Amino acid sequence: MLIDEYLPAFDAIERHSTLVRASPEQVYLALRTTDLAQSLLVRGLLAVRVLPEILRHGGKGRLGPKTMQLRAFEVRGFAVLAENPPHELLIGLVGSFWTLSGGLRPVNAATFVGPQLAGTARAAWNFSIAPGVNGDCELSTETRVQCADPSSRRRFRAYWMLIRPGSGLIRRLMLKAIRHEAERS
Repeated sequence: MLIDEYLPAFDAIERHSTLVRASPEQVYLALRTTDLAQSLLVRGLLAVRVLPEILRHGGKGRLGPKTMQLRAFEVRGFAVLAENPPHELLIGLVGSFWTLSGGLRPVNAATFVGPQLAGTARAAWNFSIAPGVNGDCELSTETRVQCADPSSRRRFRAYWMLIRPGSGLIRRLMLKAIRHEAERS
């Protein structure tokens, strides 16, 4: 899997999956085109993440997305690291996630696997599609985080304990939205 190539060692991991009654091609198309923030709960949880930054800038900015396709994550600092349609899509992010601003750094496939700056962590987030029986597919998502140093690891672990439940809920709701869209088409 692509995620194994880009982030084989990690400090945190989260996995979720769902069964989809559609072809891999339909699921992959839905992954690319579905509004991942169609759930009010997803929008609210994403808004909580940007709230400190908005307050820091005197209330200027938008709380959260009204719609969010996968491409919108690129605008927010994620980068598509690798893609193997219709089987896997891998995106990545580098920053100091535990800080109010997130400390996001520009990233691409080459810089993601390169040396890691102290005080940062890198996160790889994939969506994979595996053919099942009777034309079904298993749609999975996995998130891995690797911290650059012991200090970052301590800070990230505290942050992760706080946000992990919401992060997992966001991913499960996104999988549900993709499944619904793929099965609808």
